[in-house]
Amino acid sequence: MEVNLGSLPFGLDFHPSDHLVAAALITGDFHLYRYSADAAPLKLLDVHAHDDSCRAVRFINGGKAIVTGSSDHSILATDVETGSPIARLENSHEDAIYSLINVTESTIASGGDDGCIKVWDTRQRTLCSSFNAHEDYVSDMTFVFDAMKLLGTSGDGTLSVCNLRKNTVQTRSEFSEEELTSVVLMKDGRKVVCGSQSGTLLLYSWGYFKDCSDRFTGFSPNSVDVLLKLDEDRIITGSDNGLISLAGILPNRIIQPIAEHSEFSIEGLGLSHDRKFLGSISHDLKLKLWDLDDILQGSKLTVSQADAPDSDSDEMDVDNKGTTNKGASKGQAVSSSNGFFCGFVVWMVAYFFCIKVIQMQHIASDVDIYNVCSRKTESCLKIGNSCKVFPGNL
Repeated sequence: MEVNLGSLPFGLDFHPSDHLVAAALITGDFHLYRYSADAAPLKLLDVHAHDDSCRAVRFINGGKAIVTGSSDHSILATDVETGSPIARLENSHEDAIYSLINVTESTIASGGDDGCIKVWDTRQRTLCSSFNAHEDYVSDMTFVFDAMKLLGTSGDGTLSVCNLRKNTVQTRSEFSEEELTSVVLMKDGRKVVCGSQSGTLLLYSWGYFKDCSDRFTGFSPNSVDVLLKLDEDRIITGSDNGLISLAGILPNRIIQPIAEHSEFSIEGLGLSHDRKFLGSISHDLKLKLWDLDDILQGSKLTVSQADAPDSDSDEMDVDNKGTTNKGASKGQAVSSSNGFFCGFVVWMVAYFFCIKVIQMQHIASDVDIYNVCSRKTESCLKIGNSCKVFPGNL
């Protein structure tokens, strides 16, 4: 099933208990649809919520209201039944709002282009907490209820951990070489997985957030813009090449592509409340609803592979203040001198070739050649900012 939204969508969300799905559009509108397995989605609401683009949408208060965030700095709550506005927070951020998530039944978190994360009480309509967590836009967030911590990813290439009990930014990872686009919690809370614009998935062990413990490069060079947790061992990814894929975490592998939007970048993914439908939105201006059982056919044979043990045994609530580089990916023979020598030779050849390319293309002298060329061999030829997409103010 699919719906032509007519405009570029930025976000979608499913109702927590009913067959409803909402999409946020660049026009400042949001649409609400009722869906079923045997009929085309029916549009129930078309609300002009904001003067500027509507960047994020979430159902709140048990599905009784829809909250939207906009590049006009405002947050609007709308009644699901009538489409009437309930409350509007003008200038809720100093900059445009980029992301929204539910925290508890009565609180939400918003992330801005300025890197600020704010937590709001939706019933009292008041600000609970504010965190200057990042230096660039907050691309995604996820809440860990047991630890009362809010994790955020950003265009500045860092993962942040905000402690809601102490009302502080507890820690922030070291800067990575690419923008982080999305974040999910996996492996029963032991692993944090972040997507990036280089296509690399960065895996952090809980409590050791300064540096990633593993890197999965299977999607490179295509940007992984969206991550959706399917279960503790598998995630669904949305990439800028229009592919929606099923992937396993530890062991890291692409199980199979399961859906697509031609070659148009995936903007959002979501699961229906009964987990029967996967929703996706893309730059092709379409909302697609996929029967989850149908598109997962064939992948079930590989589910048992996801049960391989993870060698990390990090405690849930420990924070490592120092940098923790855990070295190579799982399964690699790090101690092999022959493997090291061969890898070093390949890296050096790619490194000096990259420098030569930069010289030939007359890259400006202030380009940091080391930062451009010292990546792993699969990405060392990505020069300057040509592979980056900045959100801007739409």
